[in-house]
Amino acid sequence: MSRSITLTLIGGPTVLIEYGGYRLLTDPTFDPPGEYQGLHSPVRHVKTEGPSISIAEIGKLDAVLLSHDHHFDNLDNAGRSLLPTVEAVYTTRAAAQRLGQNAIGFNPFETRLLEEDGRERLIVTATPARHGPIGIDVGDVVGFALGTETPGDLVYITGDTLWFDGTAEVARKFSPRVVILHTGAAEPRGRFHMTMGSEDALEAAHAFPDAVLVSVHNEGWGHLRESQDQLADVFAAFNLSKRLNRFEKGKPLTISW
Repeated sequence: MSRSITLTLIGGPTVLIEYGGYRLLTDPTFDPPGEYQGLHSPVRHVKTEGPSISIAEIGKLDAVLLSHDHHFDNLDNAGRSLLPTVEAVYTTRAAAQRLGQNAIGFNPFETRLLEEDGRERLIVTATPARHGPIGIDVGDVVGFALGTETPGDLVYITGDTLWFDGTAEVARKFSPRVVILHTGAAEPRGRFHMTMGSEDALEAAHAFPDAVLVSVHNEGWGHLRESQDQLADVFAAFNLSKRLNRFEKGKPLTISW
């Protein structure tokens, strides 16, 4: 039986994931361009591009996969207003304490089931993330692995992280069909990366040799240093162009198998 998953890049880290009747949204960001500061962050960021789809156009969601709540480029004002309208917000334990209500906190590799009548279950697993170099404490962050028959056999969303032993452990444990990489080589606080650059994405390409790769969170903010086009150039230099799928804002990408 053939199956497919559809991904729609709304902007930044925000992706609509549609599979088997489920509709999930990652890191909701819908505010217009401007200068912003998160509730729990000392850093002000400049947003240069708005979302490709408005909240009003999103429709009903089953859950939000929130990597962290304390950086404005991962959860903005409009995104916060969306959270109470969904059944569950999966996130870090620290974020769940701050958000309350329908937020459910995970530890890395903790798993829960998303089950709705008439639909096959989805296995939701939190994955480790390290949002910057060792010694830079920016608060807890998680990624997510979705599975159907076994944990992580469908899609892996890295969240805001560098490639490190935790992400490598995800590759050892899970075999996703799709990997959504948070790239952009973010430099919000100095000349060091807080998210994946091309070198990290290359590590992921080799660690997940059978997965379709797409990159997000590489546009729309002034502190991002590497665009999707620049990442594609690096993959081309290593003869890996076929591994990285072009992901255009607002245009659904359907992957079938």
